[in-house]
Amino acid sequence: MSYSVDKTEDEWREELGEEQYAVLRQAATERAWTGELLDEERAGLYTCGACNAELFKSGTKFDSGCGWPSFYESIRPDAVELIEDRSLGMVRTEVRCANCGSHLGHVFPDGFGTPTGDRYCMNSIALNFTPDAS
Repeated sequence: MSYSVDKTEDEWREELGEEQYAVLRQAATERAWTGELLDEERAGLYTCGACNAELFKSGTKFDSGCGWPSFYESIRPDAVELIEDRSLGMVRTEVRCANCGSHLGHVFPDGFGTPTGDRYCMNSIALNFTPDAS
């Protein structure tokens, strides 16, 4: 797939730094319960940590107890790209930014009690957060 934001891996590495590059461009995962945005409760907007594309609204964030920020839907269906992931000996659905192709996390059909039944389990380091103006 081609993306609106197209950079070389060297450009991404330079812009993102080691930890963000590992998650966003190499599909690594930050350790559970360590992300800065896990307990973020303010109203606002979550954007891609690589290209700043809009991804999630704070109103769709919920406490899933999984150790990573969880959302029940993206801001728009075309904001994210869903890809079958067969790594680690299981079948999961990877979530990437549709604007730049960066890895954000995975989506699971176990968002019990949410309007969609989905749990977008995102890495904090893959996201930026901008609080609403008060």
